[in-house]
Amino acid sequence: MTGIEKLLIANRGEIALRVMRTADELGIATVALYTDLDRRAPHVRAAGEAIEVPGYLDIEAVVAASVTTGADAVHPGYGFLSERAPFARALELAGIRLVGPSADVMDLMGRKDAAREVAERAGVPVVPAYDLGADPATFTYPVLVKAAAGGGGKGMRVVREAADFDEALAAARREAASSFGDDAMIVERYVERGRHVEVQVMGDDHGDAVHLHERDCSAQRRHQKVLEEAPAPGLDDVTRTRMHTAAVDLARQVGYSGAGTVEFLLDPAEHGGTGDFYFLEMNTRLQVEHPVTEAVHRLRGEPVDLVAMQLDVAAGGHVPAQSELTLTGHAIEARVYAEDAFGGFLPQAGTATVVHWPEALAGVRVDHALESGQVVSTSFDPMLGKVIAAGADREAARELLVRALADTAVFGLVTNTGFLHSLASHDAFRDVGAPGGLDTAWLDRNELDAPDEAPALAAAAVSLRAELASSPHGAWQPDAFRMGGPVGPLVEDGRVLPAAGWSTVPETLPDGLSRVSTFPHEMPSFVRRSTAGTEVVHAGQWFDLRPGSQSHVDEADGDLVAPMPGTVLDVRVAEGEAVTEGQALGVLEAMKMELALKAPYDGTVTTVAAEVGRQVPLGHVLFHVEPAHAEADGGGQ
Repeated sequence: MTGIEKLLIANRGEIALRVMRTADELGIATVALYTDLDRRAPHVRAAGEAIEVPGYLDIEAVVAASVTTGADAVHPGYGFLSERAPFARALELAGIRLVGPSADVMDLMGRKDAAREVAERAGVPVVPAYDLGADPATFTYPVLVKAAAGGGGKGMRVVREAADFDEALAAARREAASSFGDDAMIVERYVERGRHVEVQVMGDDHGDAVHLHERDCSAQRRHQKVLEEAPAPGLDDVTRTRMHTAAVDLARQVGYSGAGTVEFLLDPAEHGGTGDFYFLEMNTRLQVEHPVTEAVHRLRGEPVDLVAMQLDVAAGGHVPAQSELTLTGHAIEARVYAEDAFGGFLPQAGTATVVHWPEALAGVRVDHALESGQVVSTSFDPMLGKVIAAGADREAARELLVRALADTAVFGLVTNTGFLHSLASHDAFRDVGAPGGLDTAWLDRNELDAPDEAPALAAAAVSLRAELASSPHGAWQPDAFRMGGPVGPLVEDGRVLPAAGWSTVPETLPDGLSRVSTFPHEMPSFVRRSTAGTEVVHAGQWFDLRPGSQSHVDEADGDLVAPMPGTVLDVRVAEGEAVTEGQALGVLEAMKMELALKAPYDGTVTTVAAEVGRQVPLGHVLFHVEPAHAEADGGGQ
C-alpha cells in the first residue's frame, strides 16, 4: 500500500492542530474543515488548504470535501464522526482511507452494548447490566444509565432510586441524540468508589496488536475526565498485567487496526470493593488524553508519536514489537474548559481578550487552539486546551503541573483553570491509589474551596502603585499618602486594596499583562490594567475587578435567569400556573449540557420569557415566580 500524500482532518480546535503538526513533520499535505463559525480559527490558518462544510457531523459533506480536495486519507480526531461507522463506510465507498478501524469493528466496539458482548465472549469481566425493558423497581440501585454510542461522559446519569429512573433515562436519551445522533441506552450497576483505568492499544491490518501501558482517569466530574495520568498510580503488577493482556486480546479478537483505548473500571479493595476490574467500553479512536502516554513512552529509544503510528498503520505498516516500547517517568494532563467550575460547572462563553499559556516551562506541553482575542461560543465542546506536565516520577509531574496551571492565564471569560490548580494541589489527588484517595465519584461528593480574592487584590495594589509611581506626581495623586500620618488605604473602583506588604517589581509581559509576586502568597499573579479597570488571574482563577463586573441575582425576588449562555430546550409552564418548590420550569442547553431551571419556592409563574429554540445570553430573565406567601399577604387587611 502506498503512503498517505494528502490528509483531511475531519475535526477542529486543538486536535486538528495536533494532527497537522505530525503530518507536517512527515511531509503530508493537510486539509482543514471549517464551518461559518470557524472561518478564521487557528486550525484553518495552519492547514495547507481549507474547505467549508455545513457542519462537522455532516457525513455527506465531509466525504464530498475529501473527494473535492483530493485527500487520500481522513483523520477524524476525537468526537464528531470519529466513531461513526456510517462515516467509515462512506469513506470506503469513496476510495478514501480512514485513519482508524473499519466500519465493522466500529459497529462491534464503538458501541458499548455490542462491545460488552464481545468482551464477554473473550472472557473479560464486565459490569453487571440490567434489561432496559424491565421494571426499574426491580433494579438494585444505584445504577448508571449511559448511551450505547459515543463517549466523553455524554448521555450518562447516575440513578439512586426507582422514582428518578424515567426522568434520568429521558434526559440521557436527549443528550445522547444531540451528541451522537443515537439515543440507544444501556443500564449497569454503578460502582460507587471505582477507579477509571484504561489501556492504550495499537493494532494493524496484519492481525497484530500491542499496548502502550495504562492511564488513570479517575479524576472526573459528572463522568467527564478532568485530570489524566500515565501510568496508573498504586496499581499492583498482577492487575496491571491482566489489564494489558485483556486489552490486547480484545483488540486482536476483533481485528482492530489503529489507535484504540480499552477502558476498565477498577473496584479497589481499599475502598471496600472486590479488588477486581471490569470492562467498560472501547474507544475506537485517539483519546483526548493521549499526550500523557506519548510523554512516558519511547519507541526504540525515541519519543512516541501516536498520530505518526496511526498514519503508518493506515498506510499498511506494522505495529512495533511489544519489547520495542518502553515506559519511563510519569505525566499528568489537565483539561482547560470554558466553564465556571465553582458555579456548578456551567459552560461559559465570550471573548478571550488575553491568553497566556505556560509553553516556555521545561517539561510542559500545551495542546490548544485558543489565542488572544478569540471568541468562545457555546456551539462547540467547551474544552479550550490541555496542559501536560512530565517528570521523573509522579510527584515531580504533579508539582510541575501545579506550577504550569499557575502560569496559565485566560482573561475575558471564566475557565476551570483555578479549579484544576486546586485539584492538582489537593491531598486526595496526591494520594490516588491510597485509602482515602481520589476515585471517579470523589468530585461529586466533595467540593473544593472557592478561590480567595486576597492574592488578586494584593497583586492589583502592587500594579496600581507601580503605575502611580511612574506617573507625574501631584498634590491630588491617589497614592494613599497622608501628611504626618500613616499611609491611607489604596482604593480603586470602590475596592480597598492592600497598602503594604512585600512584593516583586511587576514584570511586563506581552498583550499588556504584568506578572507580580506578592508575599505571603505562594505564586505570582497576572494583572491586566485598562481604562475599564483591573483584572487579575491568580492560581489560574480570573478575578474581574472592573466596575459593574460582579452581577448578583437576588434569588428572593423570584427571577430565574440563564446561569449560562445557551439555547432554551424546553418550557414546561405557562403564565398563571401554580408551581411547587423545586419544580422544573424549563430546560436550558449549552455545549450539549442540559440544566433544569427550578422554582425557588411554592408560588405562581407570572412571567415566561423563555421560548423553545431561542438562544439567550448569560443573566437573561427566563421566568418569574411570585411566592405563595406574597399572594396571601396581598389579599387585603
